[in-house]
Amino acid sequence: MKRFSAASSVFSVLSVLAVALSLSGCISPPIALTPLTEQRLHVQAPIRFLLTFDDGPSASSFFNPTESILDDLANNAIQPGIKAVFFVQTRAHGAGGSELGRKIMQREHDDGHILGFHTSTPGHTNHRHLNPQELEQSLTDGSADIASITGAAPVFLRPPFWNFDQRTFAAYQQHGFHVLMTDVSLNDGKIWGYNFSLRRRSNIVRQLSEVRERIADGELPTVDGVIPVEVTFHDLNRYTSRHMQEYLQILLDSAQETGLTVAAKPFYDDRAALQRAVMARTITDRSKPLHLPGLWAWMWDGNSH
Repeated sequence: MKRFSAASSVFSVLSVLAVALSLSGCISPPIALTPLTEQRLHVQAPIRFLLTFDDGPSASSFFNPTESILDDLANNAIQPGIKAVFFVQTRAHGAGGSELGRKIMQREHDDGHILGFHTSTPGHTNHRHLNPQELEQSLTDGSADIASITGAAPVFLRPPFWNFDQRTFAAYQQHGFHVLMTDVSLNDGKIWGYNFSLRRRSNIVRQLSEVRERIADGELPTVDGVIPVEVTFHDLNRYTSRHMQEYLQILLDSAQETGLTVAAKPFYDDRAALQRAVMARTITDRSKPLHLPGLWAWMWDGNSH
């Protein structure tokens, strides 16, 4: 029985990887911009990209990808001083559970970014796999870890693997956490070796065309005169870190290609404004359908309640 279970588990992982690779190689074309949608966009505010990073900070002492990303956000040709949300793994050995990881989290806070909670287990554990006591301990530990750096309990949380249910959502709320999902995912998460997007430009254009339709329908809130559009990267990914500045330009190019108007400041550069934008985009009702990125919508469909 154990041998069969292990084989089944391996098969499941390989199946997911195969699907992921096929999806990355066969991106659907963007939704066509119709005259009616274009007209409806005219009454909507411009967008501003809300950058988020998951799984870090990296504990690598060699070309640390998180530090490289922090450098590029601070100094780039498009908009120096960009602020982002870093959903951190506070006790993962290759992340915040290391001395270097804790120093980088301190730098993230000092640089004006927001520290959000991702995990406080030794690994990237799905919260739904934790029993109530384990989940309670994880949320307590993670909140304390971040508060020791920022001086205040964290407000925002992103569930590992984008997966949470009514039980875990209730636990998040009891700890004062607000859950943030995403509009655009770069498919660069380090999950089962799937850490890249073979067609990153077409991927972003396709996802932004979907976001455009939601904006035209009035689904996204306006905060401080702009519509925050969430974008998710993973700062453990070295490819992402090496191409961060290029990604910033691709986002702007893709917005133009899909007919979206971008604010004069295309990214957030003020922590208070960023905080307000994130709060407006958090999940308030778990019973409503969620917008999940790509592969994850397929994986968790009908399995998240």
